[in-house]
Amino acid sequence: MNIGFIGLGNAGGKLAGSILRNGFNLTVLDLNDSLVDDFLNRGAISAASPKQMAENCDVVITCLPSPKACSEVMESLDGVLEGLSKGKIWLEMSTTDEAEIRRIGSKVEAIGALPIDCPVSGGCHRADTGNISIFAGCKREAFDKVLPILTTMGRRVLHTGELGTASTLKVMTNYLATVNLASISEALTTMKKLGMDMNVTYEAIKASSGTSFVHETESQVILNGSRDISFTMDLVSKDIGLFNELALRKGLNLEIAPLLVEIFKDGEKRYGSREFSPNIIKRLEERANVSVLGNGFPAEIVDDEPEEKGYEVEIKGREDY
Repeated sequence: MNIGFIGLGNAGGKLAGSILRNGFNLTVLDLNDSLVDDFLNRGAISAASPKQMAENCDVVITCLPSPKACSEVMESLDGVLEGLSKGKIWLEMSTTDEAEIRRIGSKVEAIGALPIDCPVSGGCHRADTGNISIFAGCKREAFDKVLPILTTMGRRVLHTGELGTASTLKVMTNYLATVNLASISEALTTMKKLGMDMNVTYEAIKASSGTSFVHETESQVILNGSRDISFTMDLVSKDIGLFNELALRKGLNLEIAPLLVEIFKDGEKRYGSREFSPNIIKRLEERANVSVLGNGFPAEIVDDEPEEKGYEVEIKGREDY
């Protein structure tokens, strides 16, 4: 099977690396030539355009920073849609708008190809080791065809239902992670202001009912001071904005989500759109006149679990199909 991968950024480069590392034929494309060159040096080949990639590959994967970028890659004159043909698969791994997925997906289906929205969750450190979780929204036929690829890139793979369901669930999970990050920022800053030891505070939270995946990963790089999780404020703003928009489309006015949108827009204004997202804590550090730092915490999160073959998560009691 020939696989094409467009978008070799923080997440995409790691996912594509798992494909290449596990022996698949891989063709890559990115606006950054140095990222492409790195893959060429490891045995991949490159495509001149998304159209050429789609003509030569059985599966085309896109992992891009925004719905606009995806539309350009898919629908331009030399885009993926121009090169797709019957039986081929488009696998969209970006975190994007489910309505946009369905719109472009209908064009893919009109060609006779199969669309899948396939976002990931668990952090870039797990994408690097093939241990990330993957959601897949698509027809069962398409899911079964790409499952060997998905279980190479990730460990826990969920078939979430029809096209668009994976993207809906993904923005929900990113929203929850952002709520965690905002609350952890407040908790750590408050404890620092109260004179608590930050290493003790970290372990107290970790040992308690208040712990979370976000605390056990992002709190470490917050306390180190690097604040580096390979994810930026503009991407958080995009994701929580998409979640809030999903609710608004159904006439649901949420309470917490709009506040988070305001908080991260303010963070972008203060520190720049490409600032690491955990540095949202700086708004509180500045207000409290403290630096929330501990001792001995890592500068970046590394997945210490061994790479394992992935599997489909069996969902008991489901009624959607």
